[in-house]
Amino acid sequence: MNNLALFHGIAKNPNEYARELKKTTGRKIVGYFCSYAPEEIILAAGAVPFRIFGRGDVSLADAHLQAYSCSLVRGALEDALSGGLDFLDGVVFPHTCDSIQRLSDIWRINANTGFHIDVVLPVKLDAKSSKEYMADVIKKFIRDIEKSLGVVISADDLKASADKYNQIRAYLKKIFEIRSRNPAAIRSRDVHAIIKASMVMDRDVLLKELASFTKDLQQEGESRKAGGKRVVLAGGVCNLPDIYSLIEDSGGAVVWDDFCTGSRYFEGDIDLSGDILESIAGRYSDRIVCPAKHSGLFSRGEHVVKIAKENNAKGVIFLFLKFCDPHSFDYPYMKEMLDKEGIPSMLFEIEEQLPSEGQFKTRCEAFLEML
Repeated sequence: MNNLALFHGIAKNPNEYARELKKTTGRKIVGYFCSYAPEEIILAAGAVPFRIFGRGDVSLADAHLQAYSCSLVRGALEDALSGGLDFLDGVVFPHTCDSIQRLSDIWRINANTGFHIDVVLPVKLDAKSSKEYMADVIKKFIRDIEKSLGVVISADDLKASADKYNQIRAYLKKIFEIRSRNPAAIRSRDVHAIIKASMVMDRDVLLKELASFTKDLQQEGESRKAGGKRVVLAGGVCNLPDIYSLIEDSGGAVVWDDFCTGSRYFEGDIDLSGDILESIAGRYSDRIVCPAKHSGLFSRGEHVVKIAKENNAKGVIFLFLKFCDPHSFDYPYMKEMLDKEGIPSMLFEIEEQLPSEGQFKTRCEAFLEML
């Protein structure tokens, strides 16, 4: 499984990878926020989708944002203002949480990262008109990115891109399934590196590397002895590989997650047999939602309970970015639903820089000992 070194190298410094990719291939690089960005459209336009993660040290962004903005928003703006994203040809802002929507306005005025596209997605996804509205949003995004990149996107381009993403997502899901069957097969920090690298890599190269890696993992990893108490992680963005090691060192075994930098990134296939535009819109309407979208009063809680049961997890650890109101609003009812099912849970707030490792490890050890 030599591919792991490649994935870790890209995940550690995605900006440098993208900068070198652009230099060697001449490909356009389009930044995006959130797993609701229609990556299939960006790829169909001939560009490389690049998930913006931000940076830990913040100084320039503080002049534009309140101190209580989450570390993702602050770190991303810092990266743009400091020139760290100078390789981007444009940025796509899906309208998700209030912070990302307001960041879009600030970014448009102050950042020098090429064209700027807002994708105003529906919020209430279980309404009768939501899929029709979602399809209209996708159509508008196609027109916007065609104009921005000076290209024409055909139905065949869309279908080829969707097919590629179906394959990529299938491999990522397979890696998660192998880890769930036997958490000793692959370390969670390695899974984190694979997911993060998948969000920035040349997708043709990524598909080949995932195919090779998954084949090796099935042959080598399944034979390793499993250990640790099985837990599911839940939250938004987790950009801290060390946190997985701390959980495992405390006696835990991460078997699944509900992160947008995790399972929510690869869930949901695109039907290639019908109208491809409608199918892409359908995937974004039907996929697992985050707190910025609505598809039922208790859908998120039901989903976390479901994946905990399906993966035989003994507990759930919620990892929320500090000041992330949408996740905080959802937490009380989700905890209550887990309690009713007899599934213990723990909440821990994180930022771009992990707080005291001793504090987190002590809480993890106490929680896992209780399971």
